[in-house]
Amino acid sequence: MSNSQTSTTILGTGNIRKLLFEYSGPAIAAMMASALYNVIDRAFIGQGVSALAISGLAITLPVMNLSAAFGAMVGAGGATLTSIKMGQQDYDSTQKVLGNVVLLNICLGIIFMTLGLLFIDQILFFFGASQDTIPYARDFMQVILLGNVITHLYLGLNNVMRASGNPRKAMRVTIMTVLINLCLAPLFIFVFHWGIRGAASATILSQLVALIIVIHHFSNQQSFLHFEKNIFKFDSRIIKSILSIGMAPFMLNACACLVVILINKALAEQGGDLAIGAYGIVNSLLMMFVMLVMGFNQGMQPIAGYNFGAQLYSRVREVLKVTIICAMCVTTMAFIVAETIPYYMARLFTSDEQLIDLTILGLRICVAAFPIVGFQMVTSNFFQSIGKAPMAVILSSTRQLLMLVPLLLILPKIYGTTGVFICMPISDALSSILALVLLRIEMKRFSKLKDKPFTNNQSIQS
Repeated sequence: MSNSQTSTTILGTGNIRKLLFEYSGPAIAAMMASALYNVIDRAFIGQGVSALAISGLAITLPVMNLSAAFGAMVGAGGATLTSIKMGQQDYDSTQKVLGNVVLLNICLGIIFMTLGLLFIDQILFFFGASQDTIPYARDFMQVILLGNVITHLYLGLNNVMRASGNPRKAMRVTIMTVLINLCLAPLFIFVFHWGIRGAASATILSQLVALIIVIHHFSNQQSFLHFEKNIFKFDSRIIKSILSIGMAPFMLNACACLVVILINKALAEQGGDLAIGAYGIVNSLLMMFVMLVMGFNQGMQPIAGYNFGAQLYSRVREVLKVTIICAMCVTTMAFIVAETIPYYMARLFTSDEQLIDLTILGLRICVAAFPIVGFQMVTSNFFQSIGKAPMAVILSSTRQLLMLVPLLLILPKIYGTTGVFICMPISDALSSILALVLLRIEMKRFSKLKDKPFTNNQSIQS
């Protein structure tokens, strides 16, 4: 039995709290490194290019979210299906999941890149760009789109590597990507004077190095999960499962794309380009805490998925409870920090006092309901982790489509720029209430299910 095989068996027998921190620790480290990179990268752009460059970067957020939506659909769907198939001891299907993740990422990456480059100006103007900000947005997105296949493959395969019993290796790859990025970005911006294109180039080059390492991992025939010639065939059953499970993160990112478009348009109308830049800064800062919660979610996913597949329902309930507690501690911390030291957080990005003032306003309002956001995020991810795609989609889309979008169409017209920011805590609170209702229904169902005894026959069998 290989080390990877042994590590997956532990998911059904080990202490839940220890497993959660063992699996989420690497994910948190990787997520925090990525979030820290986003903050530092925007600081480089704000200090090394201009305040308008931050606004231009914020304009690209919908495009990035849309690209991430397709990547998350395949990556998260493939990772969750990998965990479930392992729990069911179906290892032939697990190998096929890996092959289909590669094929889907290549196809979707090429399609998105081609369409994005063909219609880049039309897309950016639609997303809220002005004549002043589109040069920055265009320069950044052209480079990012050219490397879109690299990004999709790296993220998708790294997700599968983590779910297949290698969370620490996935963490090291992600942290290495961030470190390379942080070395290249200031070099390209301040030394080579490539401006915002330098930041984008650093991102793609660092992901290319990571992709090479991940491909090497799956090329190793000694690894439990590895590349084989016969797995690179489209399998309609597996594709349907990947896309079905991955629909929740897809909807989350697709809805985020729509919401950011509306936010950018409302801010442009009410506060101009700098207001858009302020939202970009707020988003970067809050993402540091969101990434922490996502790290716990990533740690929960293989544990919940494996034990659900193995019919060990009490362990599924336990990992959910522990993850919710950890997530709410994180988002409460975000609330405290944002309300107490907003000036110093904004000052990291710019010395423009008008931009700082707008950032402070947005930051303090946006975190008003943040203490309960952790609960909503974990609940949505939980449904995805156990293959309950429809429930996960409902939670992922409701906050943004049914709650945030109507608010964005009404409140900015009444309260101006402040109204745009007010929409966010209101939708956070309403979506958390819905998450509580749906989770209570699911837990009542779980309470009627009995655990299947975990025997030696549930050890990994090739």
